[in-house]
Amino acid sequence: MDTAEKIIIFCFLLKGVCCRDFNIYLPERIEALSGSCVIIKCRFEIEEQYDKDLTESAKGVWYKDRNDVNRNVVFNSSTPRRNSFIRGNIIGKLKDKDCTTVFYDLRSYHSGQYYFRVEGKGRLKETYIKNNVLIDVIESPHKPRVQLYVEQKEVQGQEEVLEGSSVSLRCSAETLCSSPPPTLTWSSTPRIPLSESSRLEELISDLNFTATHRQHRVTFTCTITYQLQDENKTAQDSITVHVQYSPKNTAVSVLPSSSLLEGSSVTLICSSDANPAVNYTWSRESEGQMEQLQTGDTLTFNRTDPTHGGWYHCTAQNQHGSQNSSVMLDIQYVPQISTSSSCARTDVTVCFCEADGNPAPELEWHLSGRPVTNSSNTFISEERLSSTGLRSSITLHQSLTHTSTLQCISNNTRGTASQLLQLPSSVEREFPFCDTSNRRTSINNL
Repeated sequence: MDTAEKIIIFCFLLKGVCCRDFNIYLPERIEALSGSCVIIKCRFEIEEQYDKDLTESAKGVWYKDRNDVNRNVVFNSSTPRRNSFIRGNIIGKLKDKDCTTVFYDLRSYHSGQYYFRVEGKGRLKETYIKNNVLIDVIESPHKPRVQLYVEQKEVQGQEEVLEGSSVSLRCSAETLCSSPPPTLTWSSTPRIPLSESSRLEELISDLNFTATHRQHRVTFTCTITYQLQDENKTAQDSITVHVQYSPKNTAVSVLPSSSLLEGSSVTLICSSDANPAVNYTWSRESEGQMEQLQTGDTLTFNRTDPTHGGWYHCTAQNQHGSQNSSVMLDIQYVPQISTSSSCARTDVTVCFCEADGNPAPELEWHLSGRPVTNSSNTFISEERLSSTGLRSSITLHQSLTHTSTLQCISNNTRGTASQLLQLPSSVEREFPFCDTSNRRTSINNL
């Protein structure tokens, strides 16, 4: 290889240093939003011999799709804007070989290949046909991108976040030329502070919060908005946050009611808000101890009796914790008069009557079919035995024990029961009677 060949190769590698040539640097493709603007970053080189012709008065020309500058000129920096195919401005200084240009109010018909030409004093008139920029005018902006970060580490959107974790949602968007610049906004964020930043061609908005069960399955939407002269154009991206948390709002409901008549069926239903789903366990208080019953969200008794009454507890549990809820099951029944109810005679005649019922019953005495109250010939007292039990005693003057019949009547809102007590002066007989029709029933004669 001789000296001349070495010089040629060296000049080729260091073009613009010792063998400066006409050249231009343009992006291959730029997107522009219809109704908005576009900025074309542009720099060019000229042969050194033309440096003296590149002055402040130099002008830049853009033409579209063809290299015939006379037929396809779309912008000329020396031509009034109203006569141009496209409104624009060269914002770079041509004297410094900066041909950066902005075009305004682009429409779909502005899409195409654009070429640049520089014209200076003297013989400097160069069209750069080897390189061009494709301007693609789009009708709608590209949607932004939403990313989920947990404890400053990016995770996939479907991954679940543990309650109490530090969460950040980042919305980022490549921006297109617009005046005013586009903005990013969040939905579902009335109480969450925002952190925003922007770079020349990118907008970023961060949404930071501590995850709670209230954010579970909440969809956060980030919207980019371009405010154009004739309309606003938007695009958006969304992410649904999934939070794992311990049971909340655990509650027991009863169908048909927690107060019901014995013999009825009843179902207890336990519900809880949790993620992941909980396991339910039922228990009841029995003689001061907790008796485990069964698992599952429902507990059913097909035919209740008084022994089913009491407190029932539901425990909802998952891997993050547990929570309890309780309900009192009130089994109501018609009063029952004890068979031990009887009369005894010493100096006076004393009769006792005991009744058990739910709601708590009342007791009345009837003598010969008529209600009895305290008087000079009778004395009545009562003793509450329990929340459902009542005992009453009546003392009778001897003059009332020969020709009279005595009846004990017990009633509550569920029904009535009665029992006839024979006074000691005659053969003792007992006639139990029960009426569950929710009305008082008296027995006068047998």
